[in-house]
Amino acid sequence: MAHDHHHHDHLGNPHDFEHYLSKLEGADRAAWQKPDQLIRALKLKTTDVVAELGAGPGYFVKRLAKKVAFVFALEADPKMLPVLIARTEKLTNLAPVFALPDAPRLAPKSVDLILIVNTFHHLDGARSLRTLAQALKPRGRIANIDFHPESELGPTHKISRDEFVATAKRAGLKLVREHMFLREQYFVELMAR
Repeated sequence: MAHDHHHHDHLGNPHDFEHYLSKLEGADRAAWQKPDQLIRALKLKTTDVVAELGAGPGYFVKRLAKKVAFVFALEADPKMLPVLIARTEKLTNLAPVFALPDAPRLAPKSVDLILIVNTFHHLDGARSLRTLAQALKPRGRIANIDFHPESELGPTHKISRDEFVATAKRAGLKLVREHMFLREQYFVELMAR
């Protein structure tokens, strides 16, 4: 199915911003996204520095900030950025960053984990993953959570788990862990080879 450009902006996000926001933060999301279980599964250390690509209104970064030393909340949508800032301004260990998908604005070897949730379809495949991997500290990980193509949730354009893992391989990354507790999504962790 082709993207209907009348209903989406240049980033592929719906034009009806308030509706989009309510979907991102809706009570029903916790049921299928399992955010607390997802964060526990990442086995983060209190000393970790984490970046989330496509942080949106802060759904995950607010939770991450309670667990780790520092969080970079990367967001490419200029409409979303003020919402993210407003919802996270009291968190002293979190920095909202306006970052385009191909320019994440992370210093080389600066983060232990990059979290990508429901966002990979906005990126430029292996090229984006190679760029992100440069920001990882030694033993750093990229975790990608995205919708199975057969899921009725999420965007119309979906990238399957196998397609994602093949793309990651081309970017010089290897699959190191996979979590199976999400029904609608796959959840994989990658490291540099």
